[in-house]
Amino acid sequence: MGGSPRVIGVSRQAYYAWRHRRDRGEDPEHLVLASELRAIWHESDGTYGSPRITHELRRRGFCVNHKRVERLMRELEMAAGPRRRFVVTTRRGEDAALPDLVRQDFAPGEPKRRYVSDITYVRTDEGFCYLATVADLGSRRIVGWSLGRHMPDDLVVEAIREALGTRGSLAGAIFHSDRGSQYLSRKVRSLLATLGIRQSVGRVATCYDNAVAESFFGSLKRELVARYRFANLSGARSAIASWIHRYNTVRLHSSLGYLPPVEYELSWACREVAVA
Repeated sequence: MGGSPRVIGVSRQAYYAWRHRRDRGEDPEHLVLASELRAIWHESDGTYGSPRITHELRRRGFCVNHKRVERLMRELEMAAGPRRRFVVTTRRGEDAALPDLVRQDFAPGEPKRRYVSDITYVRTDEGFCYLATVADLGSRRIVGWSLGRHMPDDLVVEAIREALGTRGSLAGAIFHSDRGSQYLSRKVRSLLATLGIRQSVGRVATCYDNAVAESFFGSLKRELVARYRFANLSGARSAIASWIHRYNTVRLHSSLGYLPPVEYELSWACREVAVA
């Protein structure tokens, strides 16, 4: 377990404190645990805090509690990336006679039943671009997304069509969003009706009615957008695609009992088969 402060990504003081402990032959278990913790932190691109690292260590077979992980992280001077605020981009559409079928019930559960969607901005050196996503409310999996220079209803349509490609069918599901003009457009409403999807919208000026979508964008901004600079739309698209893939398949979600969304869906499917 060699390396250097630059490679490991910690301060010189923390690195040499760890080397001193290792060279004196102190607590081999501690050294192995510190090495695995450091690997997990780097695999998360420095975004995991002690709760997620604790659960990932347990998933890898280590018997450890969060207090020990916190001590180790302090020793190695590791911390999750700072939280950042982000700007809401909703442009309110005309009122429509659409119900709120979710009513702030965002508890995880059966996948493929309820979906939430929203739009946010991403800064590049060439100007802003806009990201529309469709997330499965039951599993938190991002099943569809679209990135473009502008945010017309076509951006939402593309995200919905990608979700359809992921799921195969969306018939009978609920599709929830805010009252942005894109979501109340004739094109989006017609597509949802054609696919047999029940449209749901939150109340006016109530961000909590789409809290899961807002939370996802908060994680995206904090863990990716606020930490990296994108030269253009293509660069932003590539980085976001990689981050979403990791979000779906690797990133531990506290709301899912510290499982990644895809693993949660597989676990749910296995339970359904066992019951049947």
